[in-house]
Amino acid sequence: MNRKYRCIAFASRVAFVVLFALNVHPLTAHALDRTQLAVIINTWDPLSVQIGEYYAEKRGILFQNIIRIGFSPGKGAMTSKEFDALRAWVNEKTFPDVQAYALTWAAPYRVECMSITSAFAFGFDPAYCADDCRPTRPSRYFDSTVKLPFNQLGMRLTMSIAATSFEHAKEVIDHGVQADGSAPSGTAYLLSTSDDARNVRSGFYPLTEKVARGRLRVKQVKQDALRGATDVLFYFTGLANVDGLESLRFLPGAIADHLTSSGGALTESSVGGQMRALRWLEAGATGSYGTVAEPCNFTQKFPHPAVVIGNYLRGDTLIEAYWKSVAMPGQGIFIGEPLAAPFRKAQTTH
Repeated sequence: MNRKYRCIAFASRVAFVVLFALNVHPLTAHALDRTQLAVIINTWDPLSVQIGEYYAEKRGILFQNIIRIGFSPGKGAMTSKEFDALRAWVNEKTFPDVQAYALTWAAPYRVECMSITSAFAFGFDPAYCADDCRPTRPSRYFDSTVKLPFNQLGMRLTMSIAATSFEHAKEVIDHGVQADGSAPSGTAYLLSTSDDARNVRSGFYPLTEKVARGRLRVKQVKQDALRGATDVLFYFTGLANVDGLESLRFLPGAIADHLTSSGGALTESSVGGQMRALRWLEAGATGSYGTVAEPCNFTQKFPHPAVVIGNYLRGDTLIEAYWKSVAMPGQGIFIGEPLAAPFRKAQTTH
């Protein structure tokens, strides 16, 4: 994470596209629902079974959309050969109307060079990886108006309900369900930090404030840590480690992440001294994101704050808004409760 991102022309084009899209699209969205989500459970992992069964009950997942597989749990990485066999089984069991998957484990979090959520979405493909500081194949879902990603693009959005204990998983799930239709009066905190290499998203903050104007409070803050806030709905920052999380109150449906190289190494105690994305969920957020392999500080490989906030406010579920916000998601893992939809009308949530 020590090379300065130089693709200014790309960043400017993205800013124009985001403003154009969010101005011409209606302020409501046809979001995915429980009938379009399949839950994948690893039957060899008792925690995965517990998480999957609880989630299926809370969200009323159709019985035919509960897919059970079996593999040795606990490893951080899976080979492409192992993964291809599992995905083939999952594809065979998946009904055509399913547009998204919810995984129910924290490990494995990657398939060789890809995150496991991107591998399930696209299939394993080295084009979505990078051995050094290079861009990867982009996602056609980025900042799109696509309503049915599998039918229209041949991909199924994937998010992991990742946790190292059932108690933490239950909190994330419960917060997601509580969020539905709540239209929370929260704040988006956009932190500009002293870490120049990881602070590259701060250039998007003025655009983010424009997108949210009149619908959401936005605070741009020049400091390394947020402390004591009780209304956190969004928190975007760029640091290897984020202090003060224990002092915050995240509202149900909150999204938070930090731009760093190894946040997606979910079950590692520490990779280069960097905080795991899982810490955001443990602190009370409902969704987060981190990269599983060195991305350098390409902004395209991390969530664009204006895109995720804009689409969430339009009524998208968490999984839709988050996936739309990453232009090159091959190396990044999405974690949290997929169907949380704070800004969708309550009668249509599930």
